[in-house]
Order: sequence, then structure tokens, then C-alpha cells
Amino acid sequence: MLNIDPGQAFFLLATLLATGAIAGVISGLLGVGGGIVIVPVLFFVFLALDVSEAVRMHVAVGTSLATIIFTGFMSARSHWKRGSVDTALLRSWGPWIAFGVVAGTVIGGNVSGTVLTLVFAAIAALVAINMAFKPADAAKPRPMPGAPLKQILSTIIGLISVMMGIGGGTLAVPILSFFTYPIRLAVGTAAAIGLIIAIPGTIGYALFGLGVPDLPPFSLGYVNLAGLIAIIPTSMLTAPLGVKLAHAIPQLALRWCFAGFLTITSIRMITSIF
Repeated sequence: MLNIDPGQAFFLLATLLATGAIAGVISGLLGVGGGIVIVPVLFFVFLALDVSEAVRMHVAVGTSLATIIFTGFMSARSHWKRGSVDTALLRSWGPWIAFGVVAGTVIGGNVSGTVLTLVFAAIAALVAINMAFKPADAAKPRPMPGAPLKQILSTIIGLISVMMGIGGGTLAVPILSFFTYPIRLAVGTAAAIGLIIAIPGTIGYALFGLGVPDLPPFSLGYVNLAGLIAIIPTSMLTAPLGVKLAHAIPQLALRWCFAGFLTITSIRMITSIF
């Protein structure tokens, strides 16, 4: 059992509540599920609590996926009300995303925490580069991919997202934007994709973590219920706010700020390994 004094417990609770609020806004604004923020925060919270390195990243990923079920639902519902969810794309890509989730859960549940950390850090860095340097002006129209590229891309989205503990938006939005897909429709659809990833992913991480030693208190497998309960209220509360912002503000400044955050996070997570 971890020993936490009252002051430390209060600080950690405040950190998780604030993280949930930020993740909710980002979920609605960018369709990314909030995991891109939640995973590194949980990772460093567990690091501060001296949780074993063997399970630290697994629990951060599993708990993040569980929060996305709730945040993603709020975000997707708000986008749905505004007509920015492409149900035809969900029907087409959904089964392959789910296939990728199953494969990614099996891999993520069996590889070391170091591998998961490196996967997260590397993909976060690539997303940061894409967000920072992607031209603001749309390129010439590119048709949406057909078979087999469609199946490959959607499988990759599910596989990598579940290994990182994130909603599909981190990968789906850049991919859809590359094919000159309308950005607000891409964000709204990605929010719904997050549910396809988070529900089976959470179940998988919970099952793979059952009976694993050195888990933090209040964990169901690799899903930490204490972290989940702390993050959910504020993330669900602020997700609709993010949706409103997505339909109201220019994206360039936010893209740069978010790219900077991802870059710092990527570097910090890599250095934590060494």
C-alpha cells in the first residue's frame, strides 16, 4: 500500500481534477479523447507515488482509456447535435478500427512499460510536428481512400491509439485532414471513433492486468478506479465547452500551443526512461 500524506493527497486530487477539465476541453475541441493529456499526467502522478515501473505506463494507459468512454460520449453527443459526425464513415471504418483495438490491446497488455512509453513519446512527437508544420491552406483535393488502404489506415488508428491510451482523434484527424476532409466533421467523427477504441480497450487492459503484482491501490487490472473517478467529473463537464470552441475560434494558435505541449511531454517521457 502506498503511503500518502493529506497534503500530497490533496495536491494529487487537484492535479487530476484540473487534468480532467483540460482533457475535456481538448476532447471536444480536437476530437482526441483527452488521453493525449491524461496519459502523461497519470504517468508522472504514478512516478511521484513510486508506483513500480513495470506497471506504471500500463495503468496510465488503461485508466486513460476508461476516462475516454465518458469524455468521448459527451464530446460525440455534442458534435452529433451539431451534425458533425459522419455515420457513414463510422460504419465503414468502425469494424477495422475495432480489429486494430483488439490487436493493440493484446500487444499492449504483454509488452513492457518501457515499450509503451516509447510508443507514446514517439507518436506524440510525430503528432506535434504535424500540428506545428502542417500548412494552414488546404492542399488540392484528395479522394478518401478505398480498399485496401482504408482497412490499413483504420486498423492502424485502432492499434496505435489503444497502445497509447488515447481516443482515435490524435491519428484520425490528421489522416482525414490529409484527404481534405472537412476539419469540423473530422473532429466530430473522431470523437465517436474514440468510443470504438475506449470501450474494448478498457475491458482488455482490465483483464490483462488482473493478478499483476505492484498495482497501485484501487486498481481493477490496469485500470485505476481512483484516478478514473477523479478525472471523469471535470472532463465530462468541460467536453461540451470544447465543442463550442471548435465551432467558434481559429485553430492555428491552439495547434501551436498543443504542439509545444506534446513536444515537451515526449521529451520528458523519454528522459524518464533513462
